[in-house]
Amino acid sequence: MTHWLRFVAVGDSFTEGLDDRLPSGDGYRGWADLVAGVLARRVEGFAYANLAVRGRLFGRVVDEQVPPATDMRPDLVSFAAGGNDVLRRHFDGGAMVARFDATVAELRAGGADVILFRFADLTSRLPGQRVLAPRVELLNVAVGETAQRRGARLVDLSVDDEFGNPALWSVDRLHLSGAGHRRVAAHVLTCLGVEPDPDWWRSPPGPTSPGWLAARTGDVVWVGRHLAPWLRRRLTGRSSGDAVTAKRPALTPLDPTDPQR
Repeated sequence: MTHWLRFVAVGDSFTEGLDDRLPSGDGYRGWADLVAGVLARRVEGFAYANLAVRGRLFGRVVDEQVPPATDMRPDLVSFAAGGNDVLRRHFDGGAMVARFDATVAELRAGGADVILFRFADLTSRLPGQRVLAPRVELLNVAVGETAQRRGARLVDLSVDDEFGNPALWSVDRLHLSGAGHRRVAAHVLTCLGVEPDPDWWRSPPGPTSPGWLAARTGDVVWVGRHLAPWLRRRLTGRSSGDAVTAKRPALTPLDPTDPQR
């Protein structure tokens, strides 16, 4: 069984850990931190960096995070990007797919094991499903083809029907909840051949189906609290990550006994 010493996580809010609050309430944890905590317990000298920043588009993830990640000479890298791009009006799937493959080839050339993700479907809870669903499918197909071509490890969340449970998602309908991140961590560890905490596979019961009026009221609240601010940022050229920096910008030891983990 492989024992990794240097794990670098690259990506956007999915990898930064939104919306899995740390027990202290100060910042986010997320699946990558959970995975790192398990790996740290298996080998002395383990170090972890998380370069992910919420709101980052694919191009910025590649330009800003991949070079420092490769400079750290990791033996394990997670690479998840493109989810923000599919929400944008000017989405160029062909260009993204080509650059995605080239980026994974670059990461693999350094000798690292690379973890890639096929994303779970969240389009049914968002407006514009007819536009978004084909984009997500395009990206998921490309990820699978690149994983096979480049010898990367594929975590296929798209085939896990449990992600249809709203309890695995935040109230913003876009980010994972704490339970969702734990389930992703269980998938990643299983892909790595490491036994996860069995509790991470367990999901809270899904909410009961609301009546028509309650559902429409919930939609109105969601638009005001989450969709409208997102649209304002798009119109003004801003991002939720403009004032955010990576939470673990350098490879540093991780204390697996830290209760915050």
